[in-house]
Amino acid sequence: MNWLLDLVSTHTAIQAVVVICLICALGLSLAKIKVRGVSLGITYVFFFGILFGALGNHWGLELDDQMLRYAESFGLILFVYILGLQVGPGFVSAFRKGGAELNLLSMGVVLIGTLMALSLVWTGVLPIDEMIGVLCGATTNTPALGAAQQTLEQLGEPSARAALGTAITYPLGMLGVILALMVMRSFLVRHQPVKETGDSNEEEAFIATFRIANPAIVGHNLMEIATLNENHFVASRLWRDGKVLLPNADTTLQEGDRLMVITQQRYLDHLTIYFGQREEEDWNRNDIDWNAIDAHLISQRILITRSEINGRTLASLHLRTRFGVNVSRVQRAGMKLVATNDLRLRMGDRLTVIGEKESLAQVTEILGNKVRSLEEPNMVTIFLGIVLGLILGAIPVVIPGISIPVRLGLAGGPIVMGLIIGAYGPRIHMVAYTTTSASLMLRSLGLSMYLACLGLDAGRDFVSTIKQPSALAWIGWGFLLTIVPVMIMALICVLLRRKSFATTAGMLCGAMANPIALGYINDTVEGDKPSVSYATVYPLAMFVRVIIAQLIVLFWFA
Repeated sequence: MNWLLDLVSTHTAIQAVVVICLICALGLSLAKIKVRGVSLGITYVFFFGILFGALGNHWGLELDDQMLRYAESFGLILFVYILGLQVGPGFVSAFRKGGAELNLLSMGVVLIGTLMALSLVWTGVLPIDEMIGVLCGATTNTPALGAAQQTLEQLGEPSARAALGTAITYPLGMLGVILALMVMRSFLVRHQPVKETGDSNEEEAFIATFRIANPAIVGHNLMEIATLNENHFVASRLWRDGKVLLPNADTTLQEGDRLMVITQQRYLDHLTIYFGQREEEDWNRNDIDWNAIDAHLISQRILITRSEINGRTLASLHLRTRFGVNVSRVQRAGMKLVATNDLRLRMGDRLTVIGEKESLAQVTEILGNKVRSLEEPNMVTIFLGIVLGLILGAIPVVIPGISIPVRLGLAGGPIVMGLIIGAYGPRIHMVAYTTTSASLMLRSLGLSMYLACLGLDAGRDFVSTIKQPSALAWIGWGFLLTIVPVMIMALICVLLRRKSFATTAGMLCGAMANPIALGYINDTVEGDKPSVSYATVYPLAMFVRVIIAQLIVLFWFA
């Protein structure tokens, strides 16, 4: 059995893989266990990491520092980059609608926590170096600790107590956000708005039919009407004299025509006035058999799987003029978009196309519609994006008055690059599509590696540090610095700003730089809202905390 002991105790790459995988396997095995319907999910990996780290001295399971740092960094990089890549397509529209507000709310979390921490120094409860460490641990922000330590050392001040403060408060800082959200969840869900402010449903495609009763547009073709009307809509079908027609730009409207359009809900009132009369029939139900509506027309969803279509606008394909079909809407990342001419298509989009059987067959050949082509993730985009993200994170940003340049770091750079490639990659014909299953697997793999290594790192000094007389006070103050800002801003977001629990929770996780809490929320909430709001606020919140940590030290010793 000596060979087995050597396998797990000798500092090799194999030992690192075995220990990390064992921690992940044990933690994820418990992730499915629920107590009264609640589970901490992937957080159990962090617990087992701390346990293995604390017992490592006795069991001989210590990992080589370089191996540990590599696995921890790579896990975090992989998680945040794939997260940014996944939510990128919906990020731009989400930021336009509520991103600025979400970032302001996240700054509220940062401000409350910072003022609470400074009050501990002003009242003499904690010295400045210990307070910085407790604050960085409570907010799980190691880049801020690194910046503060560098500043302390440059000023000739000791920095060891700051590192100890972070080590002892970091584990509870990770769990504090989860505990706060668990305690407040039922109250927040009960009081969340039925319709969230800036809800993305307003941007989704909405199907409506109108009867032409406005004399001002009778006799004009759809091209003229679309030019005069600033509201975006796509004409899908036209009924006239008991027959159904596929309208095009030259179709002239007559009084009494029934016109089906795809638009957005916010434009319905304007279009009703414009066309004359809106019919009450609900065309947005999921149980509608579109092929039974028309005798000779077929409605078919066609999947874009040909890479040469990626990044092209719908108008550039000329599907209407070449094949006599109409594209009514585009489904992307769970959203149904209006198929406007300037819409830029991407791999994985599903186009709803209306036309005759022979024409649809030709369009299918153009677009691909081969599911197997999308089953393998585009690894070139993933690896290249990570490299570009690390380069972005390493760029020094010089701020007047601060001697040390600020960087986005190995977490901020990749998540920003993931957002950029996910949102704008198709514009340069970069395939950013990743299947949902592949994305979930890569995110889970990265987060599990990160948590296992983070637990190992925190656990090996956990027992010795907690024996210090000041440790209990650090834990108490750190816990308050974690949960109080989260609880206050959660109430403000839901009760005053009319945000949903999912959006609020994601914002709070991003403001606290807490991927574990995000993993918990994603396991218990459907949809991508938590991930989108997390990615929306994380870069700025992390950046501001790094700057604040340096400013506090500089101004205190100035």
